[in-house]
Amino acid sequence: MINQHTREVNRSKGAANSDILLATIFEYMGKMSLETDIHKMLLLLADLGTKLVQADRCTVWLHNRDRHTVWTVAGHGVERISIPDTSGFVGRSIQTGVTLNIGDAYLDEHFNKTVDLETGYRTRSILCMPISNQEGTIIGAFQAINKIGMPSFTANDEKILTFAATYAGKSLESFLLQDELAETQKEIIETLGELGESRSQETGNHVKRVAEYSYALAKLAGLPEEEAMELRYASPMHDIGKVAIPDAILLKPGKLTDAEYETMKKHAVYGYEIFRKSGRQLLKTAAIIAHQHHERWDGQGYPSGLKEDGIHVYGRITAVADVFDALGSDRVYKKAWPLEKIKAYFLEQRDRQFEGRLVDLFLDHLDEFLAIRNKYADRG
Repeated sequence: MINQHTREVNRSKGAANSDILLATIFEYMGKMSLETDIHKMLLLLADLGTKLVQADRCTVWLHNRDRHTVWTVAGHGVERISIPDTSGFVGRSIQTGVTLNIGDAYLDEHFNKTVDLETGYRTRSILCMPISNQEGTIIGAFQAINKIGMPSFTANDEKILTFAATYAGKSLESFLLQDELAETQKEIIETLGELGESRSQETGNHVKRVAEYSYALAKLAGLPEEEAMELRYASPMHDIGKVAIPDAILLKPGKLTDAEYETMKKHAVYGYEIFRKSGRQLLKTAAIIAHQHHERWDGQGYPSGLKEDGIHVYGRITAVADVFDALGSDRVYKKAWPLEKIKAYFLEQRDRQFEGRLVDLFLDHLDEFLAIRNKYADRG
């Protein structure tokens, strides 16, 4: 009777544990099905792995074959952490395709103690396994550290994490493809932006500076990280409409006639027309910026005479970024202005050409913008 009772208790505990695991899996599957950000997806998968095998911490790494690195994120909004794809247990697992279940990391010659020594954390047990896509290509690795309440991870933990790795492989494959497409799109946009500037004999660094100024000012203005990044990637397209402006006007060294200036102003509409029909969010943002970056806070700008909050915040921010760079750079029709003259101009145009709040933020953090200008200074 005692043995039978014991078996029943163990069965009951096993069923309860299975129910908990299934509930956890379905909870995270629901969250991940709604996620559109690759970094947040990695964090969700890592959190799932932590709960499934009762680890102190878990990390999901992705393999970049072209750069021979693996990368991950440490938290929301944190930039990528990247290491060589031959480094440590993660590198070994990815290179060999083998699951590594290490009882004591300090007894393994491949373990790098540097992080532990710097942080005071003590790594003991490690469970590391590769993540493969549907074709069987290894695209990353799961790494769980320090089994809670036990000296090492069990064979059952390996089975459970294998399930998580299989699910992760299927989920991440589409994300990686989307990420690659997004990176390609951003590269094309920057290249097109440089093309637009090259027609007016500007350097490619102009669009890089405007992009970085716009991102910095957007963050200072309180825009969410996602929107600030979108502005950063789309702002290089602000003058793409110049490709349709005749060289006689675009490259004229002297002052434009009234008729020539009216033709020049059309570049804002031309740029808008290039992107306005796109369903892609990044290109929609580019359309807004191209169309509105010459509007003025007082309503005296072009092409639509928009006023104050009627101008999209993307247009207002890019206007500050573009004018700051234009005034501080040599152009065919003028020499670069000294910094004091630029500051005076922005103060004069506060709540006239530019939104006053943005001018204040810009001038209060001028050192940050000057650092960007120096970083991407025109050489030669």
